[in-house]
Amino acid sequence: MLNKINLEDLKEGVNIELLARQVVEGFITGLHKSPFHGFSVEFAEHRLYNEGESVKNVDWKLFAKTERMFTKRFEEETNLRCHLVLDASSSMFYPEHSLNKFQFSALCSAAIINLLKKQRDAFGLTVFAEDVEILTPAKSTIAHEKYIYHQLEKYLNEPVRNKKTNIVVCLHKIAESLPRRSMIVLFSDLFDNFSNEEDLSDVFSAFQHLKFNKHEIIVFNVLEKKHELEFDFENRPYHFIDSETGDQIKLNPAYHMKDYREKMASFKNNIDIKCAQLRVDLVDAYLEDGFNPTLNAWLIKRNRMS
Repeated sequence: MLNKINLEDLKEGVNIELLARQVVEGFITGLHKSPFHGFSVEFAEHRLYNEGESVKNVDWKLFAKTERMFTKRFEEETNLRCHLVLDASSSMFYPEHSLNKFQFSALCSAAIINLLKKQRDAFGLTVFAEDVEILTPAKSTIAHEKYIYHQLEKYLNEPVRNKKTNIVVCLHKIAESLPRRSMIVLFSDLFDNFSNEEDLSDVFSAFQHLKFNKHEIIVFNVLEKKHELEFDFENRPYHFIDSETGDQIKLNPAYHMKDYREKMASFKNNIDIKCAQLRVDLVDAYLEDGFNPTLNAWLIKRNRMS
């Protein structure tokens, strides 16, 4: 389930902040019996106010009822810097007639920002394809939050054909641009012009660059399971067009399913092994599974950094 997000709401004029709240509300509801109950949406406990301390956490509603001053002690109070990195290459705008990978990534990112601001944590945004297109610092202001939402909204319904990916160059630029230790959250299908194992090694060198600069990394490998992972099409000829290169091929998927699945499994296995070696958290984020598994994986990573 996709948390009942109406795809019509993702058209021009969308308020991504409002949609993010819907995603977060569904996520928080599912957390009420989990170890992460509250996530500073609710407080851990009250305690009597001590004279001279800050009044910012005084529960004034409780004061109105009891005429005694209590403060709210929140769980998981931290000052995390979280940097959201979104792949906006043409392959991320698949599938065309349902929630696509970029829309999913943008909504997850907006939901994460919604959760971060509850913690007074700082957040930044990078959008890339062949080159870095947006790179903001990490801030926690309302104006910065609105700016990021506005940038995400501009991308939601502007898929561009033949917009390739250069994840290696972009990750190195990000590593050089972020001076302070941050949590890097990457949303990508990881589809690049990899022709051999050496090309794939370049990606891990970029991850290593980020790790060398003390950043923690979680990679959400965003995929549509039925077609992209399993190559499950009807038994008839198809005309496939590569959205990034424009290359075309005609074939019957049924004749190539076994070979495709083996190569995809090998590709994903290589990524899994190398990410484990580099201590990079790699999470499969399938569109069919909805937002909650992705947000839950992010929350686990965040709490490990607290």
